Amino acid sequence: MDEIARHPNVVAVEAALRAAGVTPRVRVLPETAPTAVAAAEQIGCPVAAIANSLIFDAGGSPLLVLTSGAHRVDTGKLAAQLGVAKLSRASAEFVRLHTGQVIGGVAPLGHPARIRTLIDETLAAQEEIWAAAGHPHTVFPTTYAQLVEATGAEPVAVN
Repeated sequence: MDEIARHPNVVAVEAALRAAGVTPRVRVLPETAPTAVAAAEQIGCPVAAIANSLIFDAGGSPLLVLTSGAHRVDTGKLAAQLGVAKLSRASAEFVRLHTGQVIGGVAPLGHPARIRTLIDETLAAQEEIWAAAGHPHTVFPTTYAQLVEATGAEPVAVN
C-alpha cells in the first residue's frame, strides 16, 4: 500500500492539490474501483458523491468531464453546448498521453498540461466529493468548490 501512495501520479495529484491550496488526503483502497458503484462501496459514500474523471476526444483535443457517478454524459448534448461536431470517448492511449494516468485512476488534476475541464453541476449538492487520485487504488475527498477552484472546471449540465 505504501508504494501505491508513493506512485508518481499520486505524488503529482497531491502536489497539484497543495498548489491549489487544498490539503491532500489521499486514501489507498484495498481494491481497484473500476466503476462509481465499486468506489462508493469501498469508500462508504453515495454513488452521486463520486466524481468520475472522463476524458473525451473533442476533435483531437482532450476534454475532461467530471461527472457524478449517478449520471451518464450525454455526449451529443454536451458537444452541441460546446459547439463541437462530436465528442468521442477517448482511447486508453489518448487518455494516458494527455493525463499521464491510466483509465480507472484518472484524477481531475495532476496532468502534464492543463486540460479543459467541465464539471457536472449536480455535484454541487454533495457535501463531500470523492475523486480518483492518479492510480486505480487511490481516491481523495474534496468539495465541489475546491474541485472547481483547483481544476478551473466550468459547471455544466452533463445529461
